[in-house]
Amino acid sequence: MTAQRFFAACYLLALISGSGPGSASQPPPDDFFTFDDQPLEEPLEFPDWFKLSFLDLEEDVREAREAGKSGIIVYFGQKYCPYCKTFLEKDLALEDIRTYLQKHFDMVGIDIHGDRMVTDLSGNETVESKFSVREKTNFTPSVIFYDVDGNEALRLRGYYPPYRFRAALEYVADGHYRTEQFRDYLARADVPLVFETGDMIDQDFFTPGPYMLDRSRIPGEQPLVVFFEQGNCHACDVLHSGPLGDPEIRERIAQFENVQLSFWENTPVITPSGKRTTSRAWAEELGLFYTPTLIIFDRDGREIIRADSVVQFYRLRNILDYVLSEGYLKYPTFQRWRESRRERRYRQ
Repeated sequence: MTAQRFFAACYLLALISGSGPGSASQPPPDDFFTFDDQPLEEPLEFPDWFKLSFLDLEEDVREAREAGKSGIIVYFGQKYCPYCKTFLEKDLALEDIRTYLQKHFDMVGIDIHGDRMVTDLSGNETVESKFSVREKTNFTPSVIFYDVDGNEALRLRGYYPPYRFRAALEYVADGHYRTEQFRDYLARADVPLVFETGDMIDQDFFTPGPYMLDRSRIPGEQPLVVFFEQGNCHACDVLHSGPLGDPEIRERIAQFENVQLSFWENTPVITPSGKRTTSRAWAEELGLFYTPTLIIFDRDGREIIRADSVVQFYRLRNILDYVLSEGYLKYPTFQRWRESRRERRYRQ
């Protein structure tokens, strides 16, 4: 057994016992949150245990139902995506997760730049790339869980560490999605690194309260970034000590209005749309279940994009550039904007 596999096994045992690096008292290893997120040099392939699908999702759902499974998972990835690599090698490669997934679901792979034909659950046909745009897969990997009736049960955008993805599998397989939101399930299930109290990390670029963010009548002077965080949050610590400490990121973030809100406290807020609420109620209304989550609004208070999964330097820099360049006005998704930039570089 390699050191990596031994550590993974110990990590899973620690989660089950409630102690060790994945417990609420101790953070999981940094390599779930810190990795080089520059595009890969070698292309990725779908694992050989993914379903050999003709990308007819109605047929895939029917076959999963006939096999007694809970549904299907549609995986959206791309060949040179480091977040996809981390998901495939640190989440899906764990025997515990893969065994549970294969027992309850069929995994169908979609290449967001691909040209294979996809038949969706309404019987409409389109190519992978257009299907991915329609499903707003701003970040890869993205996964959509469908139950055996073809209903969407849960959607995850971006990379999440193993303990969070394992919780998502159980949330859908056990049918909890029918009666409660994922954030409520996580609170009740006491998943590690969730719902902790404590001081949040301050930054000199955060605008202090009161948080009157209304832009519905008078446009803001700058785009707005709302940081939803919580105390004792290891992923928040990594964001602040890593990407947010980089000069390139700080140069860009200075061109925004930046506000930090507590995920769980009842801090009074007037939202960009002019609604009076609290930070906790707003986070619930937005359906947030991960910290840190960054939501970016335009000068008129409309949401442009959100980063509600693990984000490193390269992805965060691109998100900020997407907004500052107003690329969102021309391109329907962040991925299409990135693709346009690559095409321009190739032509030069």
